Amino acid sequence: MYYRRKIDDFLIRWKEDHAHKPLIVKGARQIGKTESIMHFAKSNYEYVVYINFALETKYKHILADGYDVESVIKNISLVAPTLKFVPNKTIIIFDEIQENPDVATTLKSFRLDRRYDVICSGSMLGINYRKIHSNSVGSKTDYEMHSMDFEEFLWAKGYNQEQIDSVLSHMLSNIPFNDNEFSVFKRIFLDYCVLGGMPDVVKLYIETGTFSGILDVQNQIRLDYEEDVRKYADGLDQTKIISVYRSIPAQLAKENKKFQFNKIEKNARSREYTGCIEWLIDAGVITECNCLRYPELPLKGNVEESKFKLYYPDTGLLVSALDEEAQEDLRVNRNLGVYKGALYENFVAEAFVKQGLGLFYYKKENATLEEDFFVRTKNNLIPVEVKSNNDQSKSLSALIKNEKYSDISYGIKFGDLNIGHANNVYSFPFFCAFKLKDYLKAKDGSSDINKTE
Repeated sequence: MYYRRKIDDFLIRWKEDHAHKPLIVKGARQIGKTESIMHFAKSNYEYVVYINFALETKYKHILADGYDVESVIKNISLVAPTLKFVPNKTIIIFDEIQENPDVATTLKSFRLDRRYDVICSGSMLGINYRKIHSNSVGSKTDYEMHSMDFEEFLWAKGYNQEQIDSVLSHMLSNIPFNDNEFSVFKRIFLDYCVLGGMPDVVKLYIETGTFSGILDVQNQIRLDYEEDVRKYADGLDQTKIISVYRSIPAQLAKENKKFQFNKIEKNARSREYTGCIEWLIDAGVITECNCLRYPELPLKGNVEESKFKLYYPDTGLLVSALDEEAQEDLRVNRNLGVYKGALYENFVAEAFVKQGLGLFYYKKENATLEEDFFVRTKNNLIPVEVKSNNDQSKSLSALIKNEKYSDISYGIKFGDLNIGHANNVYSFPFFCAFKLKDYLKAKDGSSDINKTE
């Protein structure tokens, strides 16, 4: 069974745009790129030409005679003579192009030719993307795909759009959820946190109605990520890359969640690991939250590069990486507070990234003022606090009240609580995080919700 994804609507819009360029779909391994692309292709084209450079080495030399459309099609047809290329009725899919990044050079020719639609995809594009981009600059459209977000998970569970949009309606009207709404959404949210959004995990859960076998699938995905390090991390210390990846759960469990190299290895220095972190970010298997020098606009250029936090882009994979006792508490009791709020914080970071929001935080040197995240609208900087308990939000209040921070007029708090508003702080349950960008657009009256500007 195919589960609806947000890329589905994007692909339809892409096809309907008569000036559309070849498309490159980026994202980490096993997030559902190929399945979504093939579902779209089979539903919208009479002829589908699918080439997987990782599995089908016979296509390795299709560029031997040049990058023009005729030469490429001729060489594909020599390898697979049964494939049909019918103008205006055919889509060509180049999958796993990290194994053959030169194929991106053909995109300019396909764009000018316009007889065939082309989609490229790959699981490790980030580490090769400078070369891919330089080979196809101006001749392609990029789409960043992630594992399933909470909205896609709700679709998979059978909830309709009206039910899902009611979350945003409650946020905008500042009307608390009734007891039934709150308990249902909270239960589904806790399931989602344990599961994450990897399609194979979600499918197994939906089809069996249990968590049986889920951990095995999640562990295999993390092992596959580590295998990618060994396969693709040329010229870097592969052991160090894997050490960084494995250290993130323990780093997030600290009271001070700033990433510290000496927690990986005693006397470790940042210069020894910087390239390793960049590699993991480019591979799409971790996300970085940048520390602001000052809690003010603009965000661009206001980052302290030596301070950052790292998260897993899928909270379910983070849960699978925890110690067995913590996992048991999570799966049986849904106690996400067991890791000092790190799982809630990782979930909010994940939700922000999947909405296209940048990740920023602030921590004053003397530790009297710190904030988990910041987002921005056209004119406002909004501090966001993630609370695993009901303690007062002292830093949030201080930022709002201090006239020195003129860009900040209100704040947002996510917690195990219902919707509320007091002292210019808007409180929302954790499960509302996936609608924050839509909330900010509606509240600000602007579509200018940027990542970094």
